[in-house]
Amino acid sequence: MKPKVIVYKKVDQEVLDFIQETCEVVSFEKLDSDTYPRFFQELKDAQGLLGSGLKINKELLDQAPQLKIVSNFSVGYDNLDIAELSARGIMATNTPDVLNDTVADTMFGLLLATARRMPEMDQLVKNGQWKTMIGEELYGVDVHHKVLGIIGMGGVGKAIAKRAHFGFDMPILYHNRSRNEEAEELFGATYCSLEDLLKQSDFVCLMTPLTPATENLMGKREFDLMKKTAIFINGSRGKTVDEEALVEALKTGEILAAGLDVFVQEPVQPDHPLLSLKNVVTLPHIGSAVYETRKKMAMLAAKNLVTGLQGETPPNLIK
Repeated sequence: MKPKVIVYKKVDQEVLDFIQETCEVVSFEKLDSDTYPRFFQELKDAQGLLGSGLKINKELLDQAPQLKIVSNFSVGYDNLDIAELSARGIMATNTPDVLNDTVADTMFGLLLATARRMPEMDQLVKNGQWKTMIGEELYGVDVHHKVLGIIGMGGVGKAIAKRAHFGFDMPILYHNRSRNEEAEELFGATYCSLEDLLKQSDFVCLMTPLTPATENLMGKREFDLMKKTAIFINGSRGKTVDEEALVEALKTGEILAAGLDVFVQEPVQPDHPLLSLKNVVTLPHIGSAVYETRKKMAMLAAKNLVTGLQGETPPNLIK
């Protein structure tokens, strides 16, 4: 009998076909109040789960006594209770690397858009307010040759560093749990403390995973350390930043601007104070949101799932 798996995210038919070669598949394009009852009913005898965003915790796992593997359709896995999964002998996997270049493109685009105030200028033109050449009050700032500080030199961090080094001649500082000699050799990146990075960087790009150690990593103290001319970019997770402290830093001119792809609550509420600030560029968590990359991520998640259910070690097992 084929093992039963639940796919709780819309994926390409080719991906579903691949899973169905070896598994019985129950598919949900999304989970909401209408689909949750059936989802939890199917969960009772499911051996595998594939999707993203769903909190996989003790309460959910108590309803999935036969579960063997959770395949997270994401590089991040802060939605998974790894300790609880490990205690139950359930494998957990993610989808790193295949999205590095796509996310790096997004982050660099966000950096450029924020520095040159592109969304603001776009609205000025579309609103018919472009009557003459703009004055200094609407000028942006240069990106090339400015110091880029990257917090989290993983796969995406290195892809950002590559673009900064070869494309924009930017000196690169980085802070990481450990030194990344490859980034130092290839991109001239300099390892330093978080405090030194914040003090010296013209752009600070946060790309850490969300863990207990990185929650609220950027708060009032950290924003106070940054240059008043510095720009903050967050492509990690919303909870790595104290949003109240960020709002205050932007309002008081403690930092120049911010570009954000992630928020503490997603979707972000329309009355959130960050959305009323002109010196903030916001995106709806689109880091890897292109068809080609999402298909690669889905297929990698599927391979992780199938490999684990076949009794082998998945290629992206979270240890």
